[in-house]
Amino acid sequence: MTLDTCTPDAKQLLDINAALASICQTTACINTSETVKLSEALGRIVSAEILAPLDLPIARNSAMDGYAFRSADVIAGEPTTLKLVGTSWAGQPFVGAVNAGECVRIFTGAVLPPETDSVAIQEEVAASAQQVQLPAQIEVHKNVREIGEDLRQGQRLLSQGKCLNAADLGLLAASGIQQLPVYRRLHIGFSSTGDELIPVGQPLAPGQIYDSNRYMLQALLQNPAYQVTDLGIIPDNPEQLRNTLLPAAQQLDVIISTGGVSVGAADHVKDILTEIGSMHFWKLAIKPGKPLAFGKIQDCVFFGLPGNPAAVLTTYQQIVSPALQHLSGSQPAKPLRLAMRCTQAIKKSPGRQEFIRGLLLQDAEGELQVAPIGMRGSHIMSSSSLANCYIVLAADSSGVQQNDMVWVEPFSNRL
Repeated sequence: MTLDTCTPDAKQLLDINAALASICQTTACINTSETVKLSEALGRIVSAEILAPLDLPIARNSAMDGYAFRSADVIAGEPTTLKLVGTSWAGQPFVGAVNAGECVRIFTGAVLPPETDSVAIQEEVAASAQQVQLPAQIEVHKNVREIGEDLRQGQRLLSQGKCLNAADLGLLAASGIQQLPVYRRLHIGFSSTGDELIPVGQPLAPGQIYDSNRYMLQALLQNPAYQVTDLGIIPDNPEQLRNTLLPAAQQLDVIISTGGVSVGAADHVKDILTEIGSMHFWKLAIKPGKPLAFGKIQDCVFFGLPGNPAAVLTTYQQIVSPALQHLSGSQPAKPLRLAMRCTQAIKKSPGRQEFIRGLLLQDAEGELQVAPIGMRGSHIMSSSSLANCYIVLAADSSGVQQNDMVWVEPFSNRL
């Protein structure tokens, strides 16, 4: 158990697993579907199980360029001479019968004549315009793609909740499927809060900073399964916060804001969320990213992320991203974590699970290794830009010595 020692009552902080469990228990995925063309389906979430409408392959065909023959014509250990009676091209099958002692020239993907059951690759044989000689060591029943060896008609093609990738689209196309049912897009709004923030492109006045979080969130939310609305910058004003969130919640499935969730005099998000909706948890046992408010405004799910950019990135990746997958109807995805050697010592105090920005490398012998990179402050943006992974240290960890094994979570891979 991790306690928040920064507050007088030292309340327990929620770990990531408990936070995600709370989100799943208090929210449901969207349940309305739409039909989309195959050409527009990349990244969408399948809303119903898809069954194979036909066998794959639909006909026996050759895996190689060569000669299709009957295994019954071959005597083991002896060379075989066959009469060449025609050609089977991909898309233009051989028309006619292949009788005993005969064969046909065949190309990759071409349909095998029904009388044949084997293909000798062209490099193995001696061929002329009229006949083909098979070597004594020829193997039968080879280089043939059987009907349905990939998928049988009626077999599950794709599961409900599958996020469609390029290979899925190829499989659907091979099965002759032109359109399919997917969940509607998840409607998401995002905003930043803070009097100090101004949009990029305007001159900075004293005390002002450029709003980086909205640009980062906009990039993180680029997903074909999401429909995204920029709610802009909301000043540190309870009335303006209320007047922005309430109408937005009536139009959106999810709102994500950054800033205003800590305990400062100008941090109003938590109070407004409690006033106009409900708050299910606040503060996590992670670093960076302890202050995170999760709740609902009417039927709209709300995430109030910290204001520091590194904390925004971490909490989005660890909490918001899997939550959005759940809400959009996608099959759950766990982070891919690899154990590897850390090339530098890392200082840490027990208490919170820590996500340290790291650089994953491969040494000359091919061994994967990792090193922390840059400064670790939650306001430091350059470390996040340079990093390609997190070094994940458990809440009870007291740090890492050089060459210790650590868990590493690459940015670009998930199970």
